[in-house]
Amino acid sequence: MKISVAVCTYNGEKFLHQQIDSILGQSVQVDEMVVCDDGSTDHTSRILSEYQSKFPGVVKIYINTENLRSVKNFEKAISLCTGDIIFLSDQDDVWHPDKVKDFLKVFEENPAIEVIASNALTINEQGETIEKNTIWDIFSLFKQHHIAFTYFEVINLVGNIATGANMALKRSIINDIIPFPANYYHHDEWIALVSSCKNTFYFIDDKKSCYRIHDQQQVGGIFFKDNQDIMMQRFNIHNNNVSFRILKRRILLLKDKKNKILSTENYASNPIFARMLKSIQEYENHIKDHLKKTNFIQYQLFKLLYF
Repeated sequence: MKISVAVCTYNGEKFLHQQIDSILGQSVQVDEMVVCDDGSTDHTSRILSEYQSKFPGVVKIYINTENLRSVKNFEKAISLCTGDIIFLSDQDDVWHPDKVKDFLKVFEENPAIEVIASNALTINEQGETIEKNTIWDIFSLFKQHHIAFTYFEVINLVGNIATGANMALKRSIINDIIPFPANYYHHDEWIALVSSCKNTFYFIDDKKSCYRIHDQQQVGGIFFKDNQDIMMQRFNIHNNNVSFRILKRRILLLKDKKNKILSTENYASNPIFARMLKSIQEYENHIKDHLKKTNFIQYQLFKLLYF
């Protein structure tokens, strides 16, 4: 089985050595690392060239002639990979030495699974652990409290919990995910949506890498200020006994998600979008029916403002 890593870089000189060393130092070695650089102006290209010289045939570098930004750059990197399993990697994290081995074990034990994401430690610029609740903890909390869920329900109706830096996918799903929808979805959210819709997504609760938080990163927002009980209320759509604030958030999220789909080019011809819309509409109807039965005044207020 051939293992690829798709890496996207852009002015990543500060942490790039640590990331690449952690990838090339895996207990199960990777066969290729495809790096797409998005026009870096610092020393990133020089660092990449050094690794290419040390690891010819493994490190493959592609320099974009125009800035693609992260979503389309990952689309390019994935497309250039030749492996049976493709790991996604940012430029500033650090992988656990057994990350590849542990992901492969899950793939081998679950042949139907096409996409795996995992939890991760969070670290600061100095590599020190940040002790905070993250979106990646939610599935573990659900399991601890015996709360029923499906990955598709959570990702589609509440929000994405699968971060690309903690993700690997099989070649078999590439035709279903590429091209990524432009403008409205991050690549990791889209991959998680498609695979969970197909029931081929799996989440590892164990922390398989160190996800770095710093001022220059493009995407963040993985921390929760709320305590764990509020986290579970926000993500557990089967719990109807929630505050006005959380219910309002759910309704506005549904509205935003529906508008996002309807604004996506050619959405009507994509069965994934049809499944997403159907699920959103069913859940919106569920909220309406619940409010009609339990709090008619609140239902009238929501109907006037949001439905």
